Amino acid sequence: MSGRLPWLAGGLGLLVLLGLFAVLRRPSVPSQPAPANPVTVRPPEAVAALGQLEPAGDVRRLAAPVSGFGGTPRVAQMLVREGDRVRRGDVLASFDSRPQILADLSGVQETLRTLDIEIRMQKREVSRYAAAAREGAAALVLLEDKQDELVRLEGERRETLARERKLQADLKDSELRSPIDGVVLKVITRVGERSGTDGVLEVGASQEMEALIEVYESDVNRILLGQAVTLVSENGGFSGRLEGEVMRISPQVRQRRVLSTDPTGDADARIVEVRVRLNAESAARVTRLAGMKVIARFQNP
Repeated sequence: MSGRLPWLAGGLGLLVLLGLFAVLRRPSVPSQPAPANPVTVRPPEAVAALGQLEPAGDVRRLAAPVSGFGGTPRVAQMLVREGDRVRRGDVLASFDSRPQILADLSGVQETLRTLDIEIRMQKREVSRYAAAAREGAAALVLLEDKQDELVRLEGERRETLARERKLQADLKDSELRSPIDGVVLKVITRVGERSGTDGVLEVGASQEMEALIEVYESDVNRILLGQAVTLVSENGGFSGRLEGEVMRISPQVRQRRVLSTDPTGDADARIVEVRVRLNAESAARVTRLAGMKVIARFQNP
């Protein structure tokens, strides 16, 4: 037994040495770096801009007639209100020049009736003197006088007819009529006032509405045709949101004209006008709200 112990001890030592040798020869495994926190990429914020609701169709600004002295008559009667629907030819307003024109026209027409009677009588005189002159019963000079008088009366009648046509045209202009079917968008001149360069009324040819949005020139590269848009009232003029899409982007950069109620806003900012077509449901909600300010948010494509 005592003879085996050295062999056992030597064998165990050899095994330990072989184990250490194997561990030292094993290739080292590089340590894995700790995973870094992932970088969160935030999507770009949607473009928001200020604008206003406008009629989708043609807009006519109707002016008062100009008198011979370069002025305009006063509005005597306003027959419509903002939001009223009108048909082509409807009378919208009348001016204070109308009573005087009617009086002048009545006088001219009475003069015409008198001249017609005088001309008929003068023609009979000319015929009678012509017959008498042929028979030698009247001097030729008297016939010529009667003919000259007839020519004068007929000339006076032509001049009176011209005055009547002028007064008829003035009478037509003494009333403001709608040139189109549409809706009254704005009453500019009130009763008793003379209209200025802004006219008397604005009439829109269509009751459908769209939005004119002023997008900052720095954001316009993020606006696309057909892009979805939501709109809310800047001052609470309507509840909820309106839905639409971009239908036209102006190629011109200009100064903004739809001013924000924010006193710190930049009134001199450069913008691009973007037209937004409202869907049918949204357009029906704001038919009578032309000119109302809205805030538009363009959805990211």
